[in-house]
Amino acid sequence: MLFESIKMSWENIVNNKLRSFLTMLGIVIGVASIIALITIVQGATNSISDQVKELGVDKITINAMGTPLKIGLSEEDMKKISKVNNIRGISPTLSSKTGVVYKGNMIENITVQGKNQIYFSTDLSLLKSGRPINILDIESRNQVAIIGSSLVNKLYYGSNPIGKKLIINGTTYTVIGTLAASSGFSMSSNNDAVIIPYTTALRSLGIKTVSNLDVFLKDANLADAAVTDIKSVLNAAFNYKDNAYSIYNMGEMLSSLQAMMGMMSLLLSGIAAISLVVGGIGIMNMMLVSITERRTEIGLRKALGATPNRIQLQFIIESIFLSIMGGFIGFIVGCFIAFVATNLIGIGFSVSLATVFLAVGFSALIGIVFGYMPARKASILNPIDALRNL
Repeated sequence: MLFESIKMSWENIVNNKLRSFLTMLGIVIGVASIIALITIVQGATNSISDQVKELGVDKITINAMGTPLKIGLSEEDMKKISKVNNIRGISPTLSSKTGVVYKGNMIENITVQGKNQIYFSTDLSLLKSGRPINILDIESRNQVAIIGSSLVNKLYYGSNPIGKKLIINGTTYTVIGTLAASSGFSMSSNNDAVIIPYTTALRSLGIKTVSNLDVFLKDANLADAAVTDIKSVLNAAFNYKDNAYSIYNMGEMLSSLQAMMGMMSLLLSGIAAISLVVGGIGIMNMMLVSITERRTEIGLRKALGATPNRIQLQFIIESIFLSIMGGFIGFIVGCFIAFVATNLIGIGFSVSLATVFLAVGFSALIGIVFGYMPARKASILNPIDALRNL
């Protein structure tokens, strides 16, 4: 019985191609919308998450604005923070805008950053060539520099910059390394930056104290306890003054970002699901029209012994066929739209199995729910009334 019902449902869909296509159109649009929106949002989420991870989920950033009596962090403050439990290392950051000169070729408004050896040891991919800043450079305040990829092309095009001299703010430095090129969408691009030892920057750039400090954790899961201990050190350093500092936990930022993007994805999916419901109403409407057109057929089948359950099963199967076919076409269309959009935006393209099951499964559910009422109506049709116009 089931095989015959499936066969008859399929033959009716094939014999009425235009009507079947128009019936599926709403499902196609709905599923395509869900697939495209969720995939694009997921791609954007993954791209942003990857950039945040590059900054380090095991990292806490301290911005010490200070008070009128105390600006920034002293060496003693940083030593106390480095002794907090679960701290793997600390990396101060100093930053200033100045000009750089090589053989009379000057480039203005270049970002010069002061860093230490911990900055490079936590991410080995930062360096493209040469060597990183080491502890001897920090202790001896050596005049050495690591330059970004854009500066390599502008100042040393066609030659190896390692070992060559560079004048920064009137002081001569030796280039010891070059930085790997950052992505155009990177949140922390150093392509146009110069990095020197932070102790040298304190002396040569006129910066007296450290205002920004990166703290690297041994275990990111124990970040909250580390933040509490760091706050104790900073409160004592700034005499418990309000707004003297701020702490950013990268792990918390990543979790909050992912939660926010997840809510956005659900919201967009809910909006797109409305079109699926509209498509389901379209299926119900077309099925009701089909039943009206096929009253004679239904009457003849019932007169020949077809049971109401068999009539109902045929129309439900027909509705499910239309929904699943619409879901499959919508899946292909949605993937194509998402692929084009993600490539134009410059983010990764990937379709999760959960998204596929959600869209196609929901479309099948729509077929069952909205196909039941027309199928029920067909099953209870009186064969005498159906054959009246024969």
